[in-house]
Amino acid sequence: IAATQPSTDWHLKENAREHHTSKFSGEELIVRRGQAFTITFNGAERPEQNLIFIAETGPKPSKGTKTLATFDISSTVSKEGWSAVVQSSSSSSVSISISSPHNAVIGRYRLSVQSGSSSPQSLGTFVLLFNPWSSGDDVFMPNTAECEEYVLEEFGIIFAGNKNHISSFGWNFGQFQGDILNICLAIMDRSLYYRQDPITDVSHRHDPRYLGRVLSAMVNANDDQGVVLGNWSGKYEGGKNPTSWTGSGEILQSWKKSGFKPVKYGQCWVFAAVLTTVLRCLGIPTRTITNFSSAHDADGNLRVDEFYDAEGNHLERGADSVWNFHVWNESWFTRSDLGPSYSGWQVLDATPQEESGGIYQCGPASRHAIKEGEVELDYDGPFVFAEVNADCMYWNYDSATGKKTLIFSKSTEIGASISTKAVGRDARVDVTRDYKYEEGSAKEREIFKKARKKLGLEDKFDPTAPKQEEVEQKPDISGKFKVAGSLEVGKDLSLLLVLENLQSDAKTVNVNMTAWSTLYTRRRVNQIWKDSLSVTLAPKEEKQFPIKIKYSEYQQQLTTDKTIQVTALCHVKDGIQVLVKRNITLDNPAIDIEVLGEAKVNKEVVVEVAFTNPINEEVKDCVLQVEGSDLLQGILELRIPPLKASEKSSTKFKLIPSEAGPKHLLVNFFCDKFADIKTFKMVNVIN
Repeated sequence: IAATQPSTDWHLKENAREHHTSKFSGEELIVRRGQAFTITFNGAERPEQNLIFIAETGPKPSKGTKTLATFDISSTVSKEGWSAVVQSSSSSSVSISISSPHNAVIGRYRLSVQSGSSSPQSLGTFVLLFNPWSSGDDVFMPNTAECEEYVLEEFGIIFAGNKNHISSFGWNFGQFQGDILNICLAIMDRSLYYRQDPITDVSHRHDPRYLGRVLSAMVNANDDQGVVLGNWSGKYEGGKNPTSWTGSGEILQSWKKSGFKPVKYGQCWVFAAVLTTVLRCLGIPTRTITNFSSAHDADGNLRVDEFYDAEGNHLERGADSVWNFHVWNESWFTRSDLGPSYSGWQVLDATPQEESGGIYQCGPASRHAIKEGEVELDYDGPFVFAEVNADCMYWNYDSATGKKTLIFSKSTEIGASISTKAVGRDARVDVTRDYKYEEGSAKEREIFKKARKKLGLEDKFDPTAPKQEEVEQKPDISGKFKVAGSLEVGKDLSLLLVLENLQSDAKTVNVNMTAWSTLYTRRRVNQIWKDSLSVTLAPKEEKQFPIKIKYSEYQQQLTTDKTIQVTALCHVKDGIQVLVKRNITLDNPAIDIEVLGEAKVNKEVVVEVAFTNPINEEVKDCVLQVEGSDLLQGILELRIPPLKASEKSSTKFKLIPSEAGPKHLLVNFFCDKFADIKTFKMVNVIN
């Protein structure tokens, strides 16, 4: 007769402390692989005698796929497989230390025990994660401060704006909140790979390379009804504007609540932030990376072509584009498939830009391989290399004749100020040198040529040996736009067009100027302004022309990305055209957070948020959204009365922090005239 069902003590607190999983909530044991955990159970007679443990995961567990392990009591921990060692025992209960191998499949396991010839009895379930603290693990990260940041930190900073004007906003990754772990496990079970062959898919889940690639596909909705639906149209009806999210929790919860329908809408930083949450939750060290002037090379020739008409309007021709910024991920793991020098940070990109292997997924591409131009190595090297290295070609296109003329090319334009958050500090770190050698250096050009050669492109275009239509002539004049005054939504935009005659004879120039509101991808949405001027420049003369674009002119046209592209196409009499352009990102007005008093665990503390309306008209439909892991549950939404011109609003609300330590409060304010004014504040919670 089978003995009564054993009752299991999972030692949740002690095991979680040892395994760096204390931040997860819930009653299930969550541990990391390659490390022992202790359980105690009773109901077994003469416990240590011939006990056999069975740990299994996935739909059809088997020893061949390493999804089933049976192991008996031994005196020492096994180097290879699973093992169980008796810690202590009494007449009615036994404490066992169970160890999993460093390369165990991760996920939810069922654990049972069998005594003698009786049938196995279930002890319950536990979740096994990657272990960056363990030297045998593929994701081992020797620096513990980095483990804390890239696995345990729930707050991040994402950099945006453009390379002349870097801005940033906070993000609540929230990987340990509520149901997020279960949602992450559900994401794996909904991938195309799992649907096509669940047994093989689960057996590959020991490998961070495999999971990184699968999850880069699952975070976007393309192909597989994944988590987030991308939208770069500038129109976001039927969903949330991508700039309005402040954390991944709301997105992942919505995906689950809707019966796994893609959440509307995301743009690059949303995909990258959600992928960060999922990978940190599973134990793979991950961070977000922002690349400024990021190339999207659609045709794989490591070059981006941009076309302009005679008026200086940027034409939507060809699939190549340059984004003001693009956000992707780096995850830390070994590359046994490539060799030791390619281990470390790996690029993953969940934004659906180009297909790889027939679906929208990207990476892992070894960052070291990208720097060295080893674009043939797995995975997606050419695309990532182009994002940070492509050459830019600017063409004048005549739609009547179909003739294109090269205006100029630039090899130092793409991949600037590549940025990520510092470890343990709310600051920006520049990692450009980890992606490429210094722009303009001989080494950088040498690597670029090496990459082109590997892709079989060395003959098609070489700026030093041009074909007829690609001859680049020397211009007679140079030009640039300078910012004069503040770049703030609600204020007029003041610029200077500076033109300089480079020759020793006078030049007559006709200038056609346009300003368009754009998305951060530089996609044009609305024309804001146009003007033209004629000027004669004396030999070597420099002249400045003030340009003013009033708030009333751009207010209705501005996108929530707050970006404007200004171009001036200069037609020099008897000379070649000169294109002057500048992408401008406007700043939102400021919003202030004040914590009134000390923040203590489980005690109310009042927070005050203040905003002053900076424009000369009333703003209405004002909403304040607040979130922050361990400071409040979910998202707090407060409606705020309309504000007259220059009026200040002050809003108070209460928090009850649930955990001590440095926590971050994220605030997002929006109204009819301003979209998504964001800020964050570090709150030091004490016991």
